[in-house]
Amino acid sequence: MSMSGKTAIVAGGGRDIGAACAIELAARGAKVLVTYHASSTEAQKTIAKITDAGGQAMAIQADLTDQKSVSETVQTALKEFGSVDCLVHVSGGLIERKKIVDMDLAHWQKVLDVNLTSLFLMSQAVIPHMKPGSSIVTFSSQASRDGGGGGAIPYATSKGAVSTFTRGLAKELGPDIRVNAVCPGMIATGFHDTFTDDNVRSNVAGATCIKREGSSEEVAKLVGFLASSDSSYMTGNNVDINGGLLFS
Repeated sequence: MSMSGKTAIVAGGGRDIGAACAIELAARGAKVLVTYHASSTEAQKTIAKITDAGGQAMAIQADLTDQKSVSETVQTALKEFGSVDCLVHVSGGLIERKKIVDMDLAHWQKVLDVNLTSLFLMSQAVIPHMKPGSSIVTFSSQASRDGGGGGAIPYATSKGAVSTFTRGLAKELGPDIRVNAVCPGMIATGFHDTFTDDNVRSNVAGATCIKREGSSEEVAKLVGFLASSDSSYMTGNNVDINGGLLFS
């Protein structure tokens, strides 16, 4: 119960990796506020799993690119659970694969807002309420290391910025608040169901040392470690979890 008595906000915790993170943090004893944008049904299922297991959790709809919505999210956590001790920012997306020559400014800006601006806004909103010993876990990507797949330059660019944001914020908030990033590779989620061809997934999985895709639960175990005092001497790290496809 390494997070007993703590409150965690899982931004983008309705499904897949975010849902697994919420469940993992609750299993470690945290009270969990899950935000979702469009995944209401999945978010409620996540909350049910946590409460059925004896945990405390709630889900709210939020637009994390909107400052007012972000502020309301944090205030809800404070009102319902009394504190904010951890932010796990999973929220993000690729939106659509487009080459640079076919891309308009609106698409570029939307991808950066979803992945980077939302993290800035959430971090800015929670930090004033965090006590020493709190933690932030951000989500970068293997794409931040290798530039991403075809048509994903805005996504890869925004995730590279997340990695840099994580390092800078760790310096700014230390020693009181730790900040670390997770960099997933090929994880079996709806993201790849939507944006990655089956043959590409198979080839990438086969190129890993583990010879398979990862699971949301495996990523969540890493997040639970980074979020809790188990990783008390780690900050500013970008931690890969990609089955050995890419070493850093």
